[in-house]
Amino acid sequence: MPDTHLLSVRDLKIEATSYPPGEQPKRITIVDGVSFDLKKGKVLGLIGESGAGKSTIGLSALAYGRGGAEITGGEVKLDGTDILKLGKGGIRKLRGARICYVAQSAAAAFNPAHRLGDQVIEATVKHGLMTKPEARQRALYLFQVLGLPSPETFGDRFPHQVSGGQLQRAMTAMALCSNPDLIVFDEPTTALDVTTQIDVLAAIKHAIEETDTAALYITHDLAVVAQISDDIMVLRHGKTVEYGPVQQIIEAPTQDYTRALVNVRQTAREEAADQSNPLLKVDKVSAEYSNGFKVLHGVSLHLCKGQTLAIVGESGSGKSTLARVITGLLRPSEGKITFDGKPLTLTLKNRPKDDLRRIQLIYQMADTAMNPRQTVRDIIGRPLTFYYGLRGAAKTARVRELLEQIEMGNGFIDRYPAELSGGQKQRVAIARALAAKPELILCDEPTSALDPLVAEGILKLLMKLQEEQQLSYVFITHDIAIVNAIADSVAVMHRGRLVRFGPKSQALSPPFDDYTDLLLKSVPEMELGWLEKVLATRRMESAGN
Repeated sequence: MPDTHLLSVRDLKIEATSYPPGEQPKRITIVDGVSFDLKKGKVLGLIGESGAGKSTIGLSALAYGRGGAEITGGEVKLDGTDILKLGKGGIRKLRGARICYVAQSAAAAFNPAHRLGDQVIEATVKHGLMTKPEARQRALYLFQVLGLPSPETFGDRFPHQVSGGQLQRAMTAMALCSNPDLIVFDEPTTALDVTTQIDVLAAIKHAIEETDTAALYITHDLAVVAQISDDIMVLRHGKTVEYGPVQQIIEAPTQDYTRALVNVRQTAREEAADQSNPLLKVDKVSAEYSNGFKVLHGVSLHLCKGQTLAIVGESGSGKSTLARVITGLLRPSEGKITFDGKPLTLTLKNRPKDDLRRIQLIYQMADTAMNPRQTVRDIIGRPLTFYYGLRGAAKTARVRELLEQIEMGNGFIDRYPAELSGGQKQRVAIARALAAKPELILCDEPTSALDPLVAEGILKLLMKLQEEQQLSYVFITHDIAIVNAIADSVAVMHRGRLVRFGPKSQALSPPFDDYTDLLLKSVPEMELGWLEKVLATRRMESAGN
């Protein structure tokens, strides 16, 4: 009988060379003996923590090894042909024609100097699959299928003229334009807020069904992949942990690791009873960019000592801008900020050093927040010298104490950021903030780029440190599960305005305003058919209006 599988991967092995400082190069195995099958029109979800090999496996479907990775064993068959045995010319004919790729960051993948329409059709025309007018007609159809605004003129825009969610859908249109057999989606919604994520997920699912394209969907969010996949493969350390139909993986997982993924962040923290004595007060603060565009409109909120204020809202709601105003990185145009009963100087450069020390910031992307040429010792040690004048043995001893506090140990002290996992980098960023002995830490989505189990470990560490040191947190997030797990009070922001604020039990209880209701309903649940239910509810509400 003929092989009915579009893609068959057997005993895939992928290796790379590691260059530890001061040691001889050594070979490491990234993917070890992975096998799976995929039929046309079906979606296989690849899920696992950072470093599990998800993206590496996905790229192997294009016969590509990134970052020096090399496919050293196994087969990758497309319609019965092992693409690993094709020459460079044969592989080039496949990429962008029969197999396409959707990257995690559409903003980084598009050329800002060219119009979206030209970029969407480029590969299709280049491969000779369609004439330029035919490709433009195909792109117009895909813009309609993907629910993009004004599809007739959408392609005339440049990348900076559309939202992140629209750009991600435009990249999906680019991948679908050549009518490929297979698309590899590499975490296409990870960087999106929950309301935008719903729209992109729905658009991707609809487009796959309309075009009968097969897909590998890579993510670290099991609730998301459950809405779009037919089968799921759970990966860890480059090996298959569990593989089967989505219903079995979600409802009856057989492995402990899979069960941990299913059950992650199911608990909620009890909010503090007393929220009447604020450490931080933001009073009617407005802010605007240098071009006069107003980004905050009269925001007022407060945070008590030893507690956590979660600020939630979609991209562009003003969450991170408010954090910049609090830290002094952006001067407010109106209003005032009070810290520990005293007004804060509005600009960073004019603040006393002790005020700088008392308020610290943990960034979303630890990768870009650290100097890659500095060791962990240098990164954590800098604030120790700046604020306390520590040097030499005294500074090293304190760095070691901080590494113990973040549960990493002294073995990491001379490593560079490139030698750390995502979770380890974020722990180092926490240690750098703790080095100043702050009273308030602003956490700007510090777990959004991490897989659920690593993120849970970071959250537990932050809560433990809060209890031990009476730290106060402003925690910026679009993940309501995180809000339930850590928050005492909640502020909901929309288009630069505060639409809801109060103790968590009040802020997350009905009756809701329209935006908060939409936000809460958009949080993916570990339930089969959840996406369809949400979309059906939206259609009913829209018809009612």
